[in-house]
Amino acid sequence: MRSDERADDPLDDFDARTIELDAVARRVYVSGQGPAVIVMAEMPGISPDVARFARWVRQAGFTVYMPSLFGRDGAYPHAGDGLAVMRRACISAEFHALAGRGSSPVTRWLRALARFAHRECGGAGVGAIGMCFTGNFALAMMLEPAVLAPVLAQPSLPLDDPAALESDAGELAAVRARLERDGLDVLAYRFEGDRHCRAERFAAYASALGPRFVARVLPDDAARTDPPPFFAEVVGCAHSVFTAHLVDIDGSPTRRAFAEVIAFLRERLWAPAPFAAETVI
Repeated sequence: MRSDERADDPLDDFDARTIELDAVARRVYVSGQGPAVIVMAEMPGISPDVARFARWVRQAGFTVYMPSLFGRDGAYPHAGDGLAVMRRACISAEFHALAGRGSSPVTRWLRALARFAHRECGGAGVGAIGMCFTGNFALAMMLEPAVLAPVLAQPSLPLDDPAALESDAGELAAVRARLERDGLDVLAYRFEGDRHCRAERFAAYASALGPRFVARVLPDDAARTDPPPFFAEVVGCAHSVFTAHLVDIDGSPTRRAFAEVIAFLRERLWAPAPFAAETVI
């Protein structure tokens, strides 16, 4: 283990902006050049691994917008602190953690952020990447026309029903109609044995969205075996494809999955795409 591996990330290579939309102000970490990609952190917040992922997206030729939605920004994910963040989010009015309540209200603000980022950055449109607690947020953001490239990494809501989806029937129908009308796709990733994003959930997405839902299931043995404490002790299974459980070795399944995401973003957001298909990290 590196001596600094458990350290917080100062995030000092991002511009920490306060962006007010629809009368709600939030801290958003912005950095890069090129079309906008909104990176939404998993539980318990913008950890060093989430920030690393955002930096890789930035390096690939995009402007990253990373909103602070919960937790302490840059904090290393210890088990106790992370569990406390998760409990607070589950009872917050901004998030719908349980089945039958529809998309979380915060997704309205995130759609406004997508419009804002598109105006600032230009390009064909905006990418949206959600992870774990925020996984389905990227799908709900498809109701904003600027969003062209949604990526769902281990979408884990609702927490109480593994076969349910956070989006209600009307939202799913609207998203499917847009996918078919505009020729768009949804990329989705999970580990095979993930207890928080199970096969039943991906089956429900496939049923609701049809062939435009493109699922990728990675074997559990492709996951990092020594993740930070929150993921080892609270999550307790292979879960975070692009962050805590990513194996940062060339050719690993998780790195290949990341390269696929970058190729997807380039195809959708650049016209024509000026980059090669592979990403060098």
